[in-house]
Amino acid sequence: MFKHSKAFPSFSVNDLQAARQFYGNTLGLDLSERPEGLELHLGIGAHAFAYRKPDHVPATFTILNFPVKNIDTAVDDLTKAGVRFEVYGAGPIETDSRGISRQDGMKIAWFKDPAGNFLSVIEQK
Repeated sequence: MFKHSKAFPSFSVNDLQAARQFYGNTLGLDLSERPEGLELHLGIGAHAFAYRKPDHVPATFTILNFPVKNIDTAVDDLTKAGVRFEVYGAGPIETDSRGISRQDGMKIAWFKDPAGNFLSVIEQK
């Protein structure tokens, strides 16, 4: 039934203006405004939808992963744009002081949007 469907993720935010600024200006994504929220254009034919929810509770898991060719460059560029990366010192996930985890052959760094939802950049060559 859904084999050829163009499914897409959606998630809530508490402030569409802040989401528009962050996803459009800080992350540089193309956006389409809809009466219900923001369509985020993520790449060739891919998109996600952010909608305002007055009683929004941030996701405690990663809602979007952005593949990058070089994690160090991506973290540097996003940090310059004002993004703050999560730093984990102990536990199942550990990062360096810049927020990059290099465990089990994977290179990934997490950050939050203005609504507190988790996003990541992940190195994929």
